Amino acid sequence: MHLCAQYYGNPTESQTREYAEELAQYLNAGYLQEYSFGYQKSGKLIVCWRYKVDSNGVLTTDDRAGKVVPYVDITGAVFFNFVTRNSTFWKLPASERARFEAELPLQRTGGEPPSDGSGYWTSDRNYFSAGCGLNRQTFQPLS
Repeated sequence: MHLCAQYYGNPTESQTREYAEELAQYLNAGYLQEYSFGYQKSGKLIVCWRYKVDSNGVLTTDDRAGKVVPYVDITGAVFFNFVTRNSTFWKLPASERARFEAELPLQRTGGEPPSDGSGYWTSDRNYFSAGCGLNRQTFQPLS
């Protein structure tokens, strides 16, 4: 997210810290399925980074963080950040879900992630730590 902010201006440093803390809590609790952020315009992706969780940790490599698609034209686009919770989270009683979410640094509202715009997805990074693997995919516009 730091590189996203560096190239595109968002999220702010304080937002990045809150998103990182939220992400860590979801991962530690085992409640995360997908995590995505980037820029959208009229409900369509312009540029996006999506992380899919593999709770079995079967990724074969552990890449260094970084490498974002630089200098995409985001004129008129807005930053978004979306969490997709997994079935473990949804199987919790409503009171436990509410308690967990109340302790997060961000209070989210419901919604749907943006749909694919005029571009394509690539799988470009893998991360592994403490028995949890993340596969990163990047959505970038057609050239």
